[in-house]
Amino acid sequence: MTGARELSACRACGAQLRSFMSFGRMPLANAFLAPAEFSKEYFYELKPALCGGCGLFQITEQPAPEQMFHPQYAFFTRTSKSMVAHFGAYARWVQTQFAPNFVVEVGCNDGVLLETFARQGVQHLGIEPSANVAAVAEKHGVRTQVAFFGEAVARDVRTRHGAADVILAANVICHIPDIRGVAAGVAALLGPKGVFVFEEPYLGAMIDKGSYDQIYDEHVFIFSAQSVAALFRPFGLELIQCLPQPTHGGSMRYVVARAGARPVTESVARTLALEDMQGLQRSETYEHFRARCERNREQLVGLVRDLRAKGHRVVGYAATSKSTTVLNYCGLGPDDIEFISDTTPEKQGKFTPGTHIPVRPHEDFTRRYPDFAVLFGWNHEAEILGKEQAFAAAGGKWIKFVPGVQLA
Repeated sequence: MTGARELSACRACGAQLRSFMSFGRMPLANAFLAPAEFSKEYFYELKPALCGGCGLFQITEQPAPEQMFHPQYAFFTRTSKSMVAHFGAYARWVQTQFAPNFVVEVGCNDGVLLETFARQGVQHLGIEPSANVAAVAEKHGVRTQVAFFGEAVARDVRTRHGAADVILAANVICHIPDIRGVAAGVAALLGPKGVFVFEEPYLGAMIDKGSYDQIYDEHVFIFSAQSVAALFRPFGLELIQCLPQPTHGGSMRYVVARAGARPVTESVARTLALEDMQGLQRSETYEHFRARCERNREQLVGLVRDLRAKGHRVVGYAATSKSTTVLNYCGLGPDDIEFISDTTPEKQGKFTPGTHIPVRPHEDFTRRYPDFAVLFGWNHEAEILGKEQAFAAAGGKWIKFVPGVQLA
């Protein structure tokens, strides 16, 4: 099944969009499925573009949000110990910097970020569109509203609870195609000295590492400081701080406030200068990126199929949204990768989107170690390699593809 429509105008500024490459026919990244669902699977064409007007990196086709963030959505932040630790530090940083009395989080998932505030009795509200993960947040004492954040929801929250001192988000603003609605909602909900703090995968890191698996249906946008500043400016908001983060293979924490309400830190000018040096607004940068993706695909497919031809067992490690892009772009299926090990119960016993590789419990990985494992969860490499020392001790090798294809 298909149905996504290709956009010709930037979602933020309306300037003309022209994609610079295609990753081909792509399913929903997080739609792990049963065999009975194979024939009804949804596909669209994954094509990224850079807006020549505001510099916003975005995909030109995207399924409707209701198709992606639904009551069976299978992503839970709590499954990663490193992310739980990161969000605890994130919450403490917000408390130290801004001492909020009322905190709203856009896309609170299972509540791990807001839980710190809830435990300390701080007034809070999570806005989460997927009912199943919102229910988990509620079980952890986080007050949650099931909704898609936008201007109407923001005005309703302000009417019922008052203006927010801090609006938070983590790896979710890039998911929302109505990005102008998000900016309008932030402007409607923030108090006079309030701040909007959000973290997202960073365009500069993606280009530097060649990590094309950051691009999939949920990641409508990959932000840069320049595009964030341009996005919020028409709504009377300005970018006042940029803080690089190690999460998700390279992220940026942005702080936005009402124009003139707070000082703009030197981190903004520094980040903009670095982006200019990196060429994030030059078309040739993305031509080089396209060529790098094609080389990576050729090398990864060649390595996996050579290993299989020699009789080696190859499995995948971590059935991630990112892995959907890699597997479908590279055309790797169950003949190439025996199964993918994953600790998320909701994914186990199902099959990968598009390529239909079985997803099995972690116990299947440890019961009889494979010869090689493709590290799809590369952005959690330190945590994974620390956990899987027995695999290496048994002679197992990791297949990595970021920043390049290699055995380790």
